[in-house]
Amino acid sequence: MSDTDLTGRTAVVTGAGSGLGRAEALALAERGAAVVVNDIGAAAHTVAAEIEARGGRAIAVEGDVGAWSIGDRLVDAAVEQFGSLDVVVNNAGIICDAMLVNMTEEKWDEVIRVHLKGHAALTTAAARYWRAESKSSGSPVYGRLINTTSEAFLFGGAGQSNYAAAKSGIVALTLAAAHGLSRYGVTANAIAPRARTEMTAHVFDEDPSGSAVDILAPERVATFVAYLACPAASRVNGQVFVVYGDMVALMAPPTVENRFTAGSGVFTLDELDAQVSGYFADRPADRTFSARSVAALDTTGVRTKLS
Repeated sequence: MSDTDLTGRTAVVTGAGSGLGRAEALALAERGAAVVVNDIGAAAHTVAAEIEARGGRAIAVEGDVGAWSIGDRLVDAAVEQFGSLDVVVNNAGIICDAMLVNMTEEKWDEVIRVHLKGHAALTTAAARYWRAESKSSGSPVYGRLINTTSEAFLFGGAGQSNYAAAKSGIVALTLAAAHGLSRYGVTANAIAPRARTEMTAHVFDEDPSGSAVDILAPERVATFVAYLACPAASRVNGQVFVVYGDMVALMAPPTVENRFTAGSGVFTLDELDAQVSGYFADRPADRTFSARSVAALDTTGVRTKLS
């Protein structure tokens, strides 16, 4: 078996009835994995049938990822149908964009529920399974957790406070999983993809490159997801990647820009004013914690509201 072969492995992909999730499910199946295809409706069955028509193995499990019980249902389906759970791709998501002044409790809760709670539900169930398997065998298991964040958490778009907050939380969840599950043989990484799908149709202009394969085709991202799922990626853990077009960008963690220290050991307001206010006196207003410079990665030529 090669380092990029997934024969004998089982993957669960959420939100796999269309778009990026469908492309990810197909890419994993192409490498030999059996796939549990999850989505909220009948489209999950369509994709599962598509995988089987191509000679692969798949089952569909309908269900809302925002319901905590779906995690156990998906893990159980993988183990009962295919004998194991080896790869988890948390992809399912929705958007309910609104400026902060127009944000509603319903829009906030629904985005957090589907994205962050949805990731947590399946991640938690998979983590329990992998720990139990590792303890039972007395050795590390094969586990790959691939979560889906977004550049929105780096940019902090004014109209996507709920989405950006959820995606930021997913990065923190991924790091916690990477630290907590590595002892069992599990890796956890997050991708921030751009892909032209039904959900993002309003975001991207047409591909101006004339390429035979759309520069923002979901299949481009799916190839990297398949790589992270493979044995070849065994040393890749706790990382965040921006993925789209013809590139994969590895993000660096935040760094300390400056440190302010109290002269007497305890700050006074006057001393804070002198040190901190002075430091920010001539600072450009757009120089914040936001990582807008990441937009410079985009060489696709596709106009987008993200940049």
